[in-house]
Amino acid sequence: MPLTLPLLAAASLAAEPSIIVTGSREAMTADSTALSSTLIEEETIEALALPSAVDLLRLTPGVAVATTGPRGTQTQLRIRGAEANHSLLFVDGIRFNDPAAGNEPRFELLTADLLSRIEIVRGPQSALWGAEALGGVIAVAGPDPLAASGLAAVGEYGSLDSRRAFGRYGSSSATFGMVAGAGWQRSDGVDSFGAQGERDGYENLAASLKAVHRAGAVEAGAVAHWIEGRSEFDGFDPVTFRRADTLDRTSNRIGAVRGWASARRGGWTVRAEASYLDSANRNFLGRAPLNSSFGDRLSVGGQVSRRSGGHLFVLAAEHQQEDFRARDTAFFGGTDQDRSRSLTAAIGEWRAEWTADLITDLAVRHDDFSAFDDATTLRASVLVRPARAWTIHAGYGEGIAQPTFYDLFGFFPGSFVGNPELRPERSRGWEAGVAWRDEGFEAGATYFSARLEDEIVDIFTLPSTTANASGRSRRQGLELRAGYRRADRLVLSANYTYLAANDQRTAGEAPVRETRRPRHSANLVAHGTVGRFRWGAALAYVGARRDSDFDAFRTVTLAGYVLASAQAAYRVLPKLEAFVRVENAFSADYQDVVGYDTLGRTVHAGLRVALGD
Repeated sequence: MPLTLPLLAAASLAAEPSIIVTGSREAMTADSTALSSTLIEEETIEALALPSAVDLLRLTPGVAVATTGPRGTQTQLRIRGAEANHSLLFVDGIRFNDPAAGNEPRFELLTADLLSRIEIVRGPQSALWGAEALGGVIAVAGPDPLAASGLAAVGEYGSLDSRRAFGRYGSSSATFGMVAGAGWQRSDGVDSFGAQGERDGYENLAASLKAVHRAGAVEAGAVAHWIEGRSEFDGFDPVTFRRADTLDRTSNRIGAVRGWASARRGGWTVRAEASYLDSANRNFLGRAPLNSSFGDRLSVGGQVSRRSGGHLFVLAAEHQQEDFRARDTAFFGGTDQDRSRSLTAAIGEWRAEWTADLITDLAVRHDDFSAFDDATTLRASVLVRPARAWTIHAGYGEGIAQPTFYDLFGFFPGSFVGNPELRPERSRGWEAGVAWRDEGFEAGATYFSARLEDEIVDIFTLPSTTANASGRSRRQGLELRAGYRRADRLVLSANYTYLAANDQRTAGEAPVRETRRPRHSANLVAHGTVGRFRWGAALAYVGARRDSDFDAFRTVTLAGYVLASAQAAYRVLPKLEAFVRVENAFSADYQDVVGYDTLGRTVHAGLRVALGD
């Protein structure tokens, strides 16, 4: 198996070019895209062996992670200063943002065990992928069924009575392949309130099945995912409404399936697909049920593309239907509601390779929404190679984010009412950068700037409601990266991000610094293989951040911290590997969200077996 790409590279240092699937409506090589992207491949995922996908995403440029306690509790991710619901997540091509949870991706439920690649494209991408692709797009996927064969399994035990088990089996022929996998994780956790009270643990079960038939120019496939999560957390005292060591817990489920078919002939490609996602979130206080939310999304689409010389023309159409249900017992059904909405979109893209050293891309999309104003978005980019080993790239993009069901229709009658006149949040951003790559080394720098308009904010009146802000929020910064690789012995990469993110709710007011977004962040990742010994290590520096302390009605500053993780593995038999892993090796005492403690140093050990080709 070839060695992975450097984790934080925007382009491959390997002999074979890597493929970016979300930078265009048709997959393209990483070194031919003008967009800022990061690709984490299977060998890097295995070398670091971190349990959660967000542990890996944290190591990429421009990404800020905030968790409300130990693993399994609510986890939000912000790309280049955008909001938590401004990232669009695809899992094996399925739009995975949860319609029952404010259309946020549920990163606390997404484990790394079933994944073989993680792709991040930064900046507004709604012209290609629609709503929520405002800060960027994250696409994760399991292995290719036509390349996976045999059995792989992992068993692990560690601190806090943590347990982890994973198994995957694949079988393939020249034209058909199938791969199935399942993973389980649990831990007793720690008291997230930090008062040495009861521990807040979690448990997660994930399974997937993917099959592909590929005969010549015709392909058909199907994939299914099932995720169940249980998490304990500390909420608020029902009398004082202050943070407290409570017995809150949540039970979550996401099930999704996707099918697709494509055919190529004479430069033409025709593709059709459909996917369905169903989610359920149930909250309890001890054993007493409090409330539940349920959502589902049906997506269907078709696409026709034509290659002519160095030009690619794409026309596509999509339709989505979303349903939402809310139920409660805590308020005697006062928050119950049943809602539906839909959208129909048309997309066009023109990608032109004028020469080997000049590539342009132009895309436009129109979304026809049933529940609020329609939106048209644009994206344009250019890549130039002025000299050997050098590239210059620039791009402009627009993004939108839908109002959530609660934004539109409210939460509690007479207390928090919705606003059906809301407009989608809109972002316009641009970036420009330069990159150099030669004989195992690479480096790059990208400046980015974006402004957010029509931000949806809460208006605390009686009753409270939502509205589009009249001000503009601005986010700008600089991303630096460097990488080096020496065969399979050493893969080294580093990045640094400077981010200035300011929020202006009302036009004319002085902007204020956004919360939960560090001004400075940096990462260092290394891994390699020497004989039977394999290792991986990562350092993540997160600078000081502002956060809102709702108990004291004030803004506080959370101190910066460094997270270190490492894994060392030794192949004791040809198909058997023993390993030990440490997380938060320096035992950093930190908070991502004010008032919620996180895990200290933990140590884990286990066995990994691989049978087959």
